[in-house]
Amino acid sequence: MEVPRASGVPEPGEIRALKQCLLRRNHSREQHGVAASCLEELRSKACDILAIDKSLAPVTLVLAEDGTIVDDDDYFLCLPANTKFVALAGNEKWTYNNSDGGTAWIAQESFDRDETDSGAGVKWKNVARQLKEDLSSIILLSEEDLQMLIDVPCSELAQELGQSCVAVQGLQNTLQQVLDQREEARQSKQLLELYLRALEKEGSILSEQPESKAGLRDETDVVDMGSRDNSSETALTSQILTTLKEKPAPELSLSSKDLELVANEDPKALAVALNWDVKKTEAVQQACKQELSLRLQQVQSLHSLRSISARRSSLPGEVQTPKRAKRDPT
Repeated sequence: MEVPRASGVPEPGEIRALKQCLLRRNHSREQHGVAASCLEELRSKACDILAIDKSLAPVTLVLAEDGTIVDDDDYFLCLPANTKFVALAGNEKWTYNNSDGGTAWIAQESFDRDETDSGAGVKWKNVARQLKEDLSSIILLSEEDLQMLIDVPCSELAQELGQSCVAVQGLQNTLQQVLDQREEARQSKQLLELYLRALEKEGSILSEQPESKAGLRDETDVVDMGSRDNSSETALTSQILTTLKEKPAPELSLSSKDLELVANEDPKALAVALNWDVKKTEAVQQACKQELSLRLQQVQSLHSLRSISARRSSLPGEVQTPKRAKRDPT
């Protein structure tokens, strides 16, 4: 009578392909690459490589990204190469480790709420996760967020995004280009404003609007029109207000979310908060609306191109016919 073998135990003479895996202990970032043909072999190697005391056996292997216990050899064989495992000894419990670069953060809503804005080291990870979901959100980021991701070491950003260092270096170059484009737009706008002011002083333009001309010349001495209404309050953060006050072309510095807040704010309340006149405040709000509209159009265009590309690639039997080169009539 033939005795059935336990699942995962190879038959005599049977040769199984080795699966490449990554192993680490709980609460550790140090990973070890191993190759094993079955779970039992992986457990044994985990004890040796990770220096786990044999008295703490049995060792439990879980997926590093979400803590799923892997105790079925058939399931182990279905996992892709270079799957990350955490070896738990004794009564250890799996805990989320953000260094894994996996998808566990999707289910960690409470974890995210605790981390949000708790420090610069955590803030860049939240922004990186936003890019991980949708790369086109680069357009919507503030200059501060762009610079923050550029300054992150390439290896750390690659680990967070689950990408290679080469790919992440290309991403950081793109972020720098976006930042440079905004700075160029700011400088162009400043030069245009200086040029228009110079023409105005010479009387070349706005000669029929002396009141407007005088208002621009004496802008720093304008009495705050909204100061009488002390009951008006703004919901904008101090960071947004500081950017509006101190940054030239502030609409280029703010994120799209902040632009929307500024655009929807009551002009009188915003004028009081900034100590500006209402006319100047409305001009800044209009610039924020235009910048927000431009960014949203760019994102929509990218999404449309993606949809078109996806539909084309999914059409069965579609053959791309190469274009013929035009012949020289001579």
